[in-house]
Amino acid sequence: MERINIALDGPAAAGKSTIAKRVAAELSMIYVDTGAMYRAITYKYLQQGQPEDFEALVNETTLELTYDGEKGQLVLLDGNDVTDYLRENDVTQHVSYVASKEPVRHFAVNKQQELARQKGIVMDGRDIGTVVLPDAELKVYMIASVEERAHRRQLDNEERGIESTLEQLKREIAERDEYDMNRDISPLQKAEDAVTLDTTGKSIEEVTEEILQLVNDLQ
Repeated sequence: MERINIALDGPAAAGKSTIAKRVAAELSMIYVDTGAMYRAITYKYLQQGQPEDFEALVNETTLELTYDGEKGQLVLLDGNDVTDYLRENDVTQHVSYVASKEPVRHFAVNKQQELARQKGIVMDGRDIGTVVLPDAELKVYMIASVEERAHRRQLDNEERGIESTLEQLKREIAERDEYDMNRDISPLQKAEDAVTLDTTGKSIEEVTEEILQLVNDLQ
């Protein structure tokens, strides 16, 4: 198969990361979790007491994505593995705000585009098909109902030992959608040439198979 890049975009908890990992594994491609990059910077922002100078924050930041045979993708922030801290509630509540800052996006997008230059990348996020990889050979815009996404996030939180309620998560997801779609820099939107895929009520296997079929259709 010719080496291609695949961009998966969509709102929070639409299943992008889970599906991107599966698709990458099936196609022997490299998965890049862009959300983890923004979460890592958000984690540092919180650890430093929420500084206002985002330019200084990213200028003093090193960020690496590495892969462990058992654990999968690891996020190294300033040389330290912060993977296990990136899904904490405080990080989730602040990541949209931090990710909306121009220095943060510039920092992360440069790294993402650098990773994608050699092709063979599956990348998920909110602006991959529109900003990061506008020339990606396949772009998919994944959506799901707020109720479905809240349920998925609740199950994920339970596995991680994070306390939350469905009502709380529905409210937070709706608020994040509003913020992401209306921010000034790289708002969440569907690329004109992206395929819309509604994952509501579908299993991970079903969604993965649909995307693999889209890849096959390219050949």
